[in-house]
Amino acid sequence: MSFAGTADDVALAPIEAVHARRQWLETLRSAARLRRTRLGLLMVGGLVVLAVVGPLLAPHSPSAFVGPGLTSPSKVALLGTDSLGRDVLSRFLHGGRTVISLALLATILGVGVGAAVGMFAAYARGLVDGILMRTSDVLLAFPQIVLVLLLVTGAGTHLWLIVVTVALGHAPRTARVIRAAAMEIVERDFIKAAEVMGESRWRIVFGGIMPMVTSPLLVEFGLRMVYSIALVTAVSFLGFGLQPPTADWGLMINENRLGIIQQPWSVVMPVLAIGLLTVGTNLITDGVARAAIGLDRRRSA
Repeated sequence: MSFAGTADDVALAPIEAVHARRQWLETLRSAARLRRTRLGLLMVGGLVVLAVVGPLLAPHSPSAFVGPGLTSPSKVALLGTDSLGRDVLSRFLHGGRTVISLALLATILGVGVGAAVGMFAAYARGLVDGILMRTSDVLLAFPQIVLVLLLVTGAGTHLWLIVVTVALGHAPRTARVIRAAAMEIVERDFIKAAEVMGESRWRIVFGGIMPMVTSPLLVEFGLRMVYSIALVTAVSFLGFGLQPPTADWGLMINENRLGIIQQPWSVVMPVLAIGLLTVGTNLITDGVARAAIGLDRRRSA
C-alpha cells in the first residue's frame, strides 16, 4: 500500500465514524416510530417518574406504623397496610428508586466494561484475545444469580457490591457479543491504515471501532437492563439487598408474601411495577433491535 493510499484510508476513518454515528441515530429514530417502542417508553418513563416524584407524594413515612397489620384499604391507608402495619402506598412510592437506580448503574458498568473488553479482544487478537475470552468463559460458568449471591454473602450486604456483582455477571456476556460485532470491523482498511500511521490503540478502539458497533451495543444494553432489574429485585427478595425498614419493591414482596391472601396489594403493587418495568424495557429493546436490522421501517408495529 502506498503512503498516499494509506493517508486516504486514514482520512476515511473520521468519515466512517461520522457515518456510524448517523446510522445509530437513525436507528434510534426508526425505533421511536414503532408502536412497541413508544409503548415501552411510556411504561418505563412512567415508572421512572413515579420513582423520582413518588416519595414527594407519599401520604406517610415508609416506616411509619399507621394501623394493624394486613388491613384492607381505608382513608388512612389507601392500599391498606403491610404485615407490620405500615402504609402500602407510601412504601410502594418510596420503593422504586433503589430498583431502578441500582439496575441502571449495574447495566452501565457491566455493559461498559464488557464492550471495552470485547473491542480490545477483537482488535488485539492472538494471546490477548485468548486470555480475555477464557476469563469470560470462567465467569460464564457461574449462573448470574449464583455469582451475585456468592459474592454478596461472602463480602456482606452493600449497595455498591450489588452493583459491582451484577455488572460482573453482565461483562463477559456483553464482551462476547461486542467482540463478534467488532471482528469484521478490525479487518477494514481504515483500521489497518490507522495502525500504519501510528495511531494509539485507545484511539483506534474507541474512535474507530466503537462507533461502528453502537447498534448491537444499544440492543445489548437493553437486554442487560432487563436482567439487572430481575437480579436486583431477586437479591432484595432473598434478603441480601436492602434491609428493613427500607422501602424496596423486592423487599416488599418478601415481607408480605405470607399475607397475600389477606392483603394482596402489598405484593401485587410491587410485582406489577417490576413486571411493567421489565416488559417496557423489553419492548424498547425489541424496537431498537428491529430498527437496527431494518425490520418495520415502512410500517410502525
